[in-house]
Amino acid sequence: MKRVISIFFLLLTFCAANASQILIPMDNTQKNHLKAYGIAYWILKQETEVQWLLNYRGGSFMFKFDKQFESECVIRGVSYEVIADAQSTGILQEIANPEVNMDAVKLEKAPKVAVYSPKTKQPWDDAVTLVLTYAEIPYDVVYDEDIVKGKLPLYDWLHLHHEDFTGQYGRFWSMYRFAPWYQEQVRSLESSAKALGFNKVSLMKLAVAQKIRDFTAGGGFLFAMCSAPDSYDIALAAEGIDICESMFDGDPADPAMNSKLDYTKCFAFTNFKLNTNPGEYAKSNIDTYGIRATRYGVNQKNDFFTLFDYSAKWDQVPTMLCQNHETLIKGFWGQSVAFDKSFVKPNILIMGENKAANEARYIHGEFGKGMFTFYGGHDPEDYQHRVEDPPTDLNLHPNSAGYRLILNNILFPAAKKKKQKT
Repeated sequence: MKRVISIFFLLLTFCAANASQILIPMDNTQKNHLKAYGIAYWILKQETEVQWLLNYRGGSFMFKFDKQFESECVIRGVSYEVIADAQSTGILQEIANPEVNMDAVKLEKAPKVAVYSPKTKQPWDDAVTLVLTYAEIPYDVVYDEDIVKGKLPLYDWLHLHHEDFTGQYGRFWSMYRFAPWYQEQVRSLESSAKALGFNKVSLMKLAVAQKIRDFTAGGGFLFAMCSAPDSYDIALAAEGIDICESMFDGDPADPAMNSKLDYTKCFAFTNFKLNTNPGEYAKSNIDTYGIRATRYGVNQKNDFFTLFDYSAKWDQVPTMLCQNHETLIKGFWGQSVAFDKSFVKPNILIMGENKAANEARYIHGEFGKGMFTFYGGHDPEDYQHRVEDPPTDLNLHPNSAGYRLILNNILFPAAKKKKQKT
């Protein structure tokens, strides 16, 4: 019996020694999709190349076998398979077949990640920082002073979340102007604007938006959610126009604001009109917040959006950004929930839509040498997240398809990309 056991362990040792690859499947066999991205990022930090197998078992990862790598998968609870060299070669040959919609992309270097967020406590959480923390992907927090002082070139990837780049404090004035957190937010932003040489918060936010524009144009990767995407483009289009009413900046807004907007300065949106009622959250008609339920009957039971299917061999960028084990994604609200397709520029790629409600939920484009992705809504696993609600516990959602889209964008800058089809 002892001899049989000894032979068994010798065979295991021999198989491990000859197994050249670890495959992390990303289909429905994966126990923890979100932490799998953290493994891929951690492997890159060990200066080891990762193959991202586009459309193969939900967008799987593959890298050389190392006992330390295997142990990390076990520690983090990520499903994996140890495969022999012949098996990995067979997978790559299958993927290379021109008849199948798959491809292999090399991830070469872990991107340096920054999150644009106040460094003081906020009455809401941020889905991206939640999932970065859960997946164990490191990031730095940057805010207005850091960006105005030119720190963005230190990073490869920047995230914008629950932010109002128009200087209207999220338009929370009508409901929360007496709340301590709102008053502290106003005080802090006004103090920062003054310290940085601006006489209005809106002017400081415009300067920040322009620095982010330059970061993207220079080759940076920008990702934005919730109120950031539309307020960002509004700020750029409204340069030189006072769009803030007196409760926000001490003087009246320009009544002719809508006739003066310059849409050519926007990343993603065009021909929109600003909402001139400062008591309403929606800053413009880009956001479908006010019409999706009343006009289209959207509710929690029928709120879904569909991911588009792209050619992995020809359209690698959107294929990477849409990798998932599901193509029908649960919808979710936010201060900005989705984008009216009527106001999305024609050159922008709509990667996820609710066609029945004329909504774009997940869009992508290029700006200069860089790229950006805008994702509507606040928290993919909290349908109607409200101010001061507790943060989502991602231990309860390790296979969240909505959160996977965020993590696709985080790994995306690491990819060695082919020239896209024109």
